Amino acid sequence: MNKPGLVDMEKNLNRTGYAHIAFSVGSKEAVDEMTEKMRNAGYEVVSGPRTTGDGYYESCIVVIEGNQIEITV
Repeated sequence: MNKPGLVDMEKNLNRTGYAHIAFSVGSKEAVDEMTEKMRNAGYEVVSGPRTTGDGYYESCIVVIEGNQIEITV
């Protein structure tokens, strides 16, 4: 979703190079809260919140220019 004053360019999420950047927020509850705040702000949540196969609790959102932000414990 485009935010006012920002231009998002199409980016394939399956690309080479950096796939995403991750931020640790300290708890599952904080992951849930931050994910909901981002969703309410109009960002696309592409996964989660969930526990991944390797045991991480996370969610991922798509932001400016198709870049992914991972929110994790």
